[in-house]
Amino acid sequence: MSLLSTVRNPHDLKKLAAEDLPALAAEIRDFLIHAVARTGGHLGPNLGAVELTLAIHRVFDSPHDRILWDTGHQSYVHKILTGRADDFVNLRQRGGLSGYPSQAESPHDIIENSHASTALSYADGLARAYALRGESRSVVAVVGDGALTGGMCWEALNNIAAADRPVIVVVNDNGRSYAPTIGGLADHLASLRLAPEYEQVLDVVKQVLGRTPLVGPPLYDALHGIKRGIKDVVQPQGMFEDLGLKYVGPVDGHDVHAVETALRRARDFGGPVIVHCVTRKGFGYPAAEQDDADCFHAVGVIDPSTGKPTAAGGGTSWTSVFADEIVQIGHERPDVVTLTAAMLQPVGLKKFATTFPDRVFDVGIAEQHAVTSAAGLALGGIKPVVCVYATFLNRAFDQVLMDVALHRLPVTFVLDRAGVTGEDGPSHNGMWDMSFLQLVPGLSLAAPRDAATLRAHLREAVAITDGPSVVRFSKGKINADIPAIDRVGTVDVLYRSPEVTPTREVLLVAVGAMAATCLQVAERVASHGIGITVVDPRWVKPLDPVLVDLARAHSLVVTVEDNGRVGGVGSTLAQLLRDADVDVPLRDFGIPQTFLDQGKRDQVMADIGLSAQELARRIVELAASRAPALTTGEAEEETPAGQR
Repeated sequence: MSLLSTVRNPHDLKKLAAEDLPALAAEIRDFLIHAVARTGGHLGPNLGAVELTLAIHRVFDSPHDRILWDTGHQSYVHKILTGRADDFVNLRQRGGLSGYPSQAESPHDIIENSHASTALSYADGLARAYALRGESRSVVAVVGDGALTGGMCWEALNNIAAADRPVIVVVNDNGRSYAPTIGGLADHLASLRLAPEYEQVLDVVKQVLGRTPLVGPPLYDALHGIKRGIKDVVQPQGMFEDLGLKYVGPVDGHDVHAVETALRRARDFGGPVIVHCVTRKGFGYPAAEQDDADCFHAVGVIDPSTGKPTAAGGGTSWTSVFADEIVQIGHERPDVVTLTAAMLQPVGLKKFATTFPDRVFDVGIAEQHAVTSAAGLALGGIKPVVCVYATFLNRAFDQVLMDVALHRLPVTFVLDRAGVTGEDGPSHNGMWDMSFLQLVPGLSLAAPRDAATLRAHLREAVAITDGPSVVRFSKGKINADIPAIDRVGTVDVLYRSPEVTPTREVLLVAVGAMAATCLQVAERVASHGIGITVVDPRWVKPLDPVLVDLARAHSLVVTVEDNGRVGGVGSTLAQLLRDADVDVPLRDFGIPQTFLDQGKRDQVMADIGLSAQELARRIVELAASRAPALTTGEAEEETPAGQR
């Protein structure tokens, strides 16, 4: 019987002898590699956190003691140790195991975070709550060095340090977030790893981590030599000391015994402690360790023996089209620079960074700083392009509004993974950007439908000089180009059905990547003898007033968008029609204002009624129900534009 099969909960883990733990760690790594290879997921971060997670669960009593993961993608080992190993067969699949902590899955999961730099604030609040309730419970927050580049971490640390509550902050330091960690904090942690004092025990490190010369040695021997409480072991660690936090480390994060020793001392201290563990992302899997890009941070379906994808990539992605076009723009405009928040490669800036290394700025996991830094660049006469996932711009709304738009600065935002993204679950769907950006005065927002319009929109956005601009696009493969058959104002006409009955005409407004679906809808609707026109507004903020004239000429207006319905393009068009006293009924289809379950994008879209088949059925029903009244001129009871 394997060791892993005997561990169904943390209590089972505690019963194992210390000498069994290296073998268990090896079994867990083998399990992870094969499980994630079947479904895809976050592999590298979890391979690097095996021993660290074993030590945490041996020292603390979960779920009585609370363990918080920042970010949650490093929690796979935690899931295995808390009874969910069998569920990995459906990891990140519809109805299956989440790729992040999930309250619905286990009492061992308390926060469902997948946006970085939040766990320390949760930990501070939890510790306060337990103190107020008189409960003796430890709170452990596992934070990557990448997450520590986020400002919320330091706001939280400032508060954690001001009290004696038992908060243990475990810094899982692998020198990377997606890619190598950037900034002064990264330099400081690197200095801790490479300080001369650590060279004295380098031989110990080489026994475990001989292939990772940048990883600092364990301080197990030094920890044994501590005679009174928790104190600093080596210098310098003033960054944490100045905050009033006790510091232990660096500890070899791949030595369970060393990490356990550090954690027990931290737990017994009774106050806030930083335990600095140095790990290797992708550790134990040569294919991941040798991957310079991101150490297999996230993978698709792969061959576990080689780490190679098992299916051909096939097709061009939205991200790759952007990646090529921004490089071309960079050649043409030396004033164009790019910024990102620890996601250089995922958002397509690797080529730009290679071509223009002095014109790309990775600010770490700090979206707020990225936006306001871009504002400063714009004030200085530079043209900044800020590239983030759509869901992560939520974190910097105030900066977009007050630091960029208020000053009418020409900052361009490129939002990758807009709309439904699927397997990463509710926190990663980019379904809010078109709603909250509609609130920003002077901002222009484009939603390209294909590669050609993405390239065109990007160039148009970069050319804007009197305010911010946004280009947003989907995850995955890009649609084949959809040529316009006509243009009215700035609105592209994509489809007109043949001979139509005017009183039954439908104006279908297709937003961005939904254009391909809407063309399928149009063919289905037209086959029922219903006249239909499909248009792409191209720029959805501001909407071209020509849409009012087009709506007036039709009997029913339908909008389709991969954004939340509340405050989305449909709502905005409804308001535009009301303001123009146009009473044509409008029906908006979009993402319901709820947190969507994980699954393949097509599955999720079908679930929420945004498949071509379901949209066509609904439109045919709407048109049929309105036809008699419209034909006889008895339309006074029609639903006003904008009402649902």
